[in-house]
Amino acid sequence: MNPLPETTDVVIVGAGPTGLTLAGVLAERGVSFVLLDRLTEGANTSRAAVIHARTLEVLEDLRVTDRLRARGHVVATFTVRDRDRTLASIRFDRLPTRYPYTLMLPQQVTEAVLLERLRELGGTVSRPYAVQRVRQDADGVSVTAGAASGATQTIRARYLVGADGMHSTVREQAGIGFSGDTYAQSFVLADVQMRWPLDDAEVLLFFSPDGLVVVAPLPAGRHRVVATMDDAPEYPGVADIQELLDTRGPSAHPTHVDRVVWSSRFRLHHRLADRYRAGRILLAGDAAHTHSPAGGQGMNTGIQDAVALGRRLIAVISGAVADSHLDDYERVRRPVAQRVVAFTDRMTRMATLRTVRGRAMRNGVLATMGRVPLVPRLLATELAGLRNRAYL
Repeated sequence: MNPLPETTDVVIVGAGPTGLTLAGVLAERGVSFVLLDRLTEGANTSRAAVIHARTLEVLEDLRVTDRLRARGHVVATFTVRDRDRTLASIRFDRLPTRYPYTLMLPQQVTEAVLLERLRELGGTVSRPYAVQRVRQDADGVSVTAGAASGATQTIRARYLVGADGMHSTVREQAGIGFSGDTYAQSFVLADVQMRWPLDDAEVLLFFSPDGLVVVAPLPAGRHRVVATMDDAPEYPGVADIQELLDTRGPSAHPTHVDRVVWSSRFRLHHRLADRYRAGRILLAGDAAHTHSPAGGQGMNTGIQDAVALGRRLIAVISGAVADSHLDDYERVRRPVAQRVVAFTDRMTRMATLRTVRGRAMRNGVLATMGRVPLVPRLLATELAGLRNRAYL
């Protein structure tokens, strides 16, 4: 573990996809930064596994899009079903983009690609360092970080960016509120090896009286399973996932789960930071917004935050524009997150309806809307993030 520099242009806290992307954008333009992370090593689980078209577009300048594409699994369709009955099919292969699909790729692979590129640009991650104290004044920010040994170091920077997740220390130290709520149900997330009878060119969301289950293909023949449960086990096993698929998945075609590669239980929140900027402190990614994984929007929104913020930091630090130019970051990006939080909340509440009448109405509306060509096209555009082209 190397000592930290005493001064830098930008301190970034959090080396997930958002922090790594921001560091790469700054490194390409020669802006000095320190990227701190409290973990000893990067992600080794898949967690976020969806990369949408707009994210692939904005990562072109960082020269990682082709690398991600080479390692991911292309999915052209998102289908909503009530067990064996198709309610709506959303196609991505007709979208006006160079990437008319959704790319399925485990988060640890995405992070590895971003880190590889960062190192090519001369950057690195300083870990494990936990931020302990943040103090800012008119000229900059002082960030005190503690190492695993107990030693502390203080870095002086022009700006500090919190990309340190939902429980962001930077956001708390900056005194920025995080408004929202928590869903009552718990969710299961698992990567499995199984004998899946349906098409691996689509993501499938199944409704059932017992709740929802999502099945998405991953590289190397694996599948991601996401499901709601009232009281999920901490680490769902083969029997848990098999029961979810037996009771909620396709009934006409049997599925057999062979192995759970990784699994987790989590609670969902829908929250949005009251501000994205407090003086010389800025927020990005899950530190600024967190929401349901419905539609796979979270990591994508964070990566796009990073590119938008990176471009503005470069302009300010180079002297091309005044510091006030950074105010534009919140004006542009917060409405995007606000829309994503609202959209995923509606999707989640619709998917978790419990009453017979509510489910019947939902299914009828979806089936009717699914037959109107404009509706699936608009949903595909929304999910792919292509409405956000003007918000960068």
